[in-house]
Amino acid sequence: MKKLIISGLTILVVNSLYAQNNFSILIKSEKDKQTLAGTIVLVKEMNKMAIADSSGLAVINNIPAGEYTLVFSHVGFKELKKTFIFPLKETGILNIILEPEDRELENVIISSTRSNRSINNTPGRVEVIASDEIREEAAMRPGDIRMLLSESTGIQTQQTSATSANASIRIQGLDGRYTQILKDGFPLYAGAATALGLLQTPPLDLRQVEIIKGAASTLYGGGAIAGLVNLLSKLPSEHRELNFHFNITTAGGLDINSFYSKRNKKAGITFFVSRNTNKAFDPANIGFSAIPKFERYTINPKLFLYFNDNTKLNFGVNASFENRLGGDMQLIKGMTDSTHSYFERNKTKRFSTQLSIDHQINKKNAIAFKNSIGYFSRLISSKGYTFEGAQYNSFTEVTWINKRKKAEWVTGVNLLSDHFNEKELTQGMPRGYEQTTLGFFVQNTWNTIDWLTIETGLRGDHVSGYGFALLPRVSALFKITPKLTSRIGGGFGYKPPTIFTEESEKLLYKNVLPVNPAVNKLERSYGANCDVNYHIFFNKLTFSINQFFFYTYLNNPLFLESTTNGLYSLENIPGYIYTKGAETNIKLGYDEIALYLGYTYTDAKVHNNGITYQNPLTPKHRFNAALVYEIENKWKIGSEVYYFSKQKLSDGTVGRDYWLTGLVAERLWKKFSLYINFENFGDIRQTKFESIYTGSITNPVFKDIYAPLEGFVVNGGIRLKF
Repeated sequence: MKKLIISGLTILVVNSLYAQNNFSILIKSEKDKQTLAGTIVLVKEMNKMAIADSSGLAVINNIPAGEYTLVFSHVGFKELKKTFIFPLKETGILNIILEPEDRELENVIISSTRSNRSINNTPGRVEVIASDEIREEAAMRPGDIRMLLSESTGIQTQQTSATSANASIRIQGLDGRYTQILKDGFPLYAGAATALGLLQTPPLDLRQVEIIKGAASTLYGGGAIAGLVNLLSKLPSEHRELNFHFNITTAGGLDINSFYSKRNKKAGITFFVSRNTNKAFDPANIGFSAIPKFERYTINPKLFLYFNDNTKLNFGVNASFENRLGGDMQLIKGMTDSTHSYFERNKTKRFSTQLSIDHQINKKNAIAFKNSIGYFSRLISSKGYTFEGAQYNSFTEVTWINKRKKAEWVTGVNLLSDHFNEKELTQGMPRGYEQTTLGFFVQNTWNTIDWLTIETGLRGDHVSGYGFALLPRVSALFKITPKLTSRIGGGFGYKPPTIFTEESEKLLYKNVLPVNPAVNKLERSYGANCDVNYHIFFNKLTFSINQFFFYTYLNNPLFLESTTNGLYSLENIPGYIYTKGAETNIKLGYDEIALYLGYTYTDAKVHNNGITYQNPLTPKHRFNAALVYEIENKWKIGSEVYYFSKQKLSDGTVGRDYWLTGLVAERLWKKFSLYINFENFGDIRQTKFESIYTGSITNPVFKDIYAPLEGFVVNGGIRLKF
C-alpha cells in the first residue's frame, strides 16, 4: 500500500513539473530592430513579471498550462498585449516587436524647412500645431487665428488699435513686422496687409501650422527675423469632406464657415467660404468699441491636378472683403453729433492666386515651381483724415531638390515684387514705393551618423534701392538617446524698411513721412537658439519637456521719431535691439487627461544712442497652463490659465500684471458636435485698470493696449460633418 501511495505521488509531481512551461522572449524595436533591454514582461493572470536583460532577452519560468495574456512595456514604446496558450506549439526564442510611442510624430512632415522631413528628423526647431489642436482652438475663435497662435509660448498677439482691434503677432519680444506669415509657403501677408492678416484668416481650412522661432530669412527672405509662421491648407482625399461651422458670441459675433474637399484619380478640389460679422461691443460702457462692428466674406477655392505619379499641379484663389467700423458707440449706431464724432473705418479687399507645380524627375531629383500674384487695398478713414492705397505683389520661385542616401540638397531662385501705391490725399507726402528682391538659396541636410544630422544654408538677396544681403544659416540635430534629443542653430536676417510698422499703424499713418532709400537702410540681424527635448512613456503615463533658449541681435532698427513740425519720421536709430530668453514646455498625460504647462522668459532691450531701456509691450514673464479631459468621440473638456507680467509702455509708464482663465466643453456625435466656450472668466479688462485714452471723447488719444478690452465673452456653436 505504501508503495502504491509513493508511486502515485511521484506521478503527480512529474506531471506537475511537466505542466510548468518556460518562455523565452527577445524584444526588439520596430524602427531599427535594435534589442530593448529593460523591457518589462508581465503575465497578467499570474501577476508574474520578468525584465529583459542587456541583450533584450526575457525569460519567464514555470508557467502552468493554460491561456495567459502577456503585457510588454518599455519607456518610449507603445504597450503591447498578446495572448498565448501554453504549452506552445513552437519551441525556442520568440521575437516580439514594439512600436515607438511617438509614431504619430514620425508621420508629421515639415515643409517650412524646405526639406520635407518628418519632425523628428528635422535639424531646425519647428513647432507644429496639428489639425486636432486647430479644431479645438477654432471653437474659441472661429473667425481668425489670433488665439490659435497666441497660446504658444514665446508668441504674443499685440493689438494696435483700441477701437478697431487691429493686431499683429510678436515672437520673442520683437515687433510684428519681424515675423513672416506665409500661406502654403507663399508670402501673402506682408506690407500693407500685415496689421489685418491675423484677423482675416479663419482656421477651418487649415490642416497644420508650422512655427519657426528665430532667424528664418535664409529660408524665405526678408522679414523672418523673429520667426516664421506657415499656414498650411487642407488637401483633398478620396473620402469626401463636407463641414459646416456655426458660432455665436455674447459680444454680438456670428460666424458661418463651410469647407468641402474631394479627390479622384486625376483631380481634386477644396472649397472654403465664410461669413464673419460682429456688432460693436463696449463692455466697459466708456463710449468706445472694444470690438468694432464688422462684416467679412472669405472665399478660397483650390484645384488639384494629378497628371501622373510624378507630376502634380494645384491652383488656388484667396479672396476676402471686409468693412470694419470702430470708435464712438453712438456714431456707430447712427446717432452722431458734434461731440460723438470719433471713428476708425477700415475697408479692405484682398485677392491673391497660388500656383504650384511639382515634378519628380527620377528617384533622386525633383523640381518645383511656385507663383503667386496678390492685390490688397485698404481705406482707413477717421475724423478729418483718410489714408487709401493698394498693394500689388508677386512671388515666383523655382526649386531643385536632390536626395541622396546621406545628404539632401535644395537649391533655388526666387523673385519678389512689392509695389504700394497710395492715393495722394495727403499733399506733399507721397508714400508709395516699389521693392523688387531677387534671391538665390542653397541648403544641404547631411545625415552624418545615426545620432547627428547637420543642416546648412546660404541665401543671397538683392533688394532694389537697399543693396545686397548675404544670409548664412546652420542647425544640428543630436539624437542622444531615443528619449533625449537636442537642437542647436543660428542664422542671419534682414528687413527692408516700409511705413508699415506697429507704431505707424497706431497713428493710422497720419503725418508719417515716407521712407527714403537714400537715408534708410536694411535692418539686419543675427540670432542663435538651442533646445533640449526629453520624453518618456510608460503604460498610460506620458511625460515630455522641451527647454528652449534664444538670442537675437537686431542692428540699426527702424523707429518712428517725432519731428519739430508735428510729423513723424521712420529712422534707423544709432543702436540695436537684443532679445534673449527661454521657453519651457511640459506635457503630462495619463489616460484621457492631459496637462500642458508653459513658461516664457523674455528680456528685450533697446540700446538707442547710448541709452538702454526695455522694449515696450513685452512681458518679461508669461505662464500658461491647460488641462484637457477627453473621452474619444464623446466629450472634450478643457480649462486654461494665463499669466502676463508687468509691461513697460511706450510713454514710460508700466502696465499692471494680470491673469486670464477660460473653459471650453464639447459634446461629440458621429455627424455633429455642440460646444460652449467661456473666455476670460474674471472679466479682466484694461479698462478696469485705467483709462485707455487721454483727451476728450471727441478727440481721444489712445494709450498702448497691453491687456484684453472685450472682457468676459461666451461663445458657442455647432459643427456638422457629412
